[in-house]
Amino acid sequence: MNENSSIRVNSALLAIGITLAIWFVIPVPEGVTPQAWHLLALFIGTIAAIIGKAMPIGALAMIAIALVAITGVTNNKPSAAVADALSGFSNPLIWLIGISIMISRGLIKTGLGPRIGYTFIRLFGKKTLGIGYALGLSELVLAPVTPSNTARGGGIMHPIMRSIAESFGSSPDKGTSNKIGRYLALVNYHSNPITSAMFITATAPNPLVVKFVAEATGAQISLSWSTWTLAMLLPGLVAMALMPLVLYWLSPPEIKDTPAASQFARDRIAELGPVKGKEKILLGVFALMLLLWAGVPAMLLDQGYAVDATAAAALGLSLLLVTSVLDWDDVLKEKGAWDTITWFAALVMMATFLNKLGLITWFSKSIETGILGLGLGWVGAVALLTLVYMYAHYLFASTTAHITAMFGAFFAAGIALGAPPMAFALLLAAVSSIMMTLTHYATGTSPIIFGSGYVSLGEWWKVGFVMSLVNLAIWVVVGGLWWQALGYW
Repeated sequence: MNENSSIRVNSALLAIGITLAIWFVIPVPEGVTPQAWHLLALFIGTIAAIIGKAMPIGALAMIAIALVAITGVTNNKPSAAVADALSGFSNPLIWLIGISIMISRGLIKTGLGPRIGYTFIRLFGKKTLGIGYALGLSELVLAPVTPSNTARGGGIMHPIMRSIAESFGSSPDKGTSNKIGRYLALVNYHSNPITSAMFITATAPNPLVVKFVAEATGAQISLSWSTWTLAMLLPGLVAMALMPLVLYWLSPPEIKDTPAASQFARDRIAELGPVKGKEKILLGVFALMLLLWAGVPAMLLDQGYAVDATAAAALGLSLLLVTSVLDWDDVLKEKGAWDTITWFAALVMMATFLNKLGLITWFSKSIETGILGLGLGWVGAVALLTLVYMYAHYLFASTTAHITAMFGAFFAAGIALGAPPMAFALLLAAVSSIMMTLTHYATGTSPIIFGSGYVSLGEWWKVGFVMSLVNLAIWVVVGGLWWQALGYW
């Protein structure tokens, strides 16, 4: 196998070995059907391949779809098995994320994304701490309409952060990271998990959370865009307010005053030129989508009918195509969107049928039984489940794989043990993003920012662990009180 191959042979062999061992060697547990167990074998093998990066995730998704269709683990009728294997592509949440990623391409194409970032730096950039807040605010403004947290933190904000650091002579190549670059890189990164937790459309795996919550509660809890946003608003804003201060204390920059930063940002904005017509159109489309997602037109018109979130995204993309802000080639070239639709469809399909075949119920009951044996009340059970779920991310290089593998069972076990369903759903939803703080491989954004060399590995892990505790405390305390005030528990 040559070095340019997209297949990591050792990772692939390990994933195949795990799949075959579960399928043929490990006995089917009592209470589990052979169909469910065999699908679990395929599912765990797929997750293992994703973690080990045996192949690109889209390629692994196609293999998983093919295996589900061929093996008939969901249905012994070939035509029905194929329909089951492809059923994930009909999920509207998958298309919501895919279309939103296509739309977010306009932020880079028009220059609107960098303009927003440099505008905040121009306003707040007289102090290093102010630049930190400017980076965080820019990330927050972009988050609702950029479902790829990697594109947002790594593709839009990271080049801005690097240009600011280098303007002060702070560079890993010169051994001057500590001047200002290390601090800004950490702010650049740690803004990303917080904003990802604040909006369904801020990171691709969030709709998986929505799906698992609905399935576990029999659709009694349906997390709409507006419900999620309102619930996460206060703890998210508190976390965003504290994060630059905590990082300033943990990794203080040598340069504290940055009077030249505002002028640097003005120069960059001048290079971008006046606000173009296409930027204005993009802003208008974003505003329209946010209003539709929040259900504002329906509330103002006193209508019972609200525009579906995916339909609103499709309308936004259509408007951008009609006005030539984007063209069809832009949509076709947005590989991240099509890749996300493909792997999302495969994982959602497998998770759906694991639930339909009773495997998730069996697994959650096993967890429930184990925790009951410890004699914990629901508060202790929630604490244990949350901590295990969060810090298991040290073992994952993908939030999608982690959420798909663990969220459904852990959430079902928690509500069976007496946890308030809505509050526990929101807590695990937040943890599904803030667990990104932990490692330099936690999500797609981390290797981009870590790879720039401003932060050492030890510093990254130390700061990541501290920030995980800070964020978790904020969501438990502030979030818990806020959700109680909203009547969620």
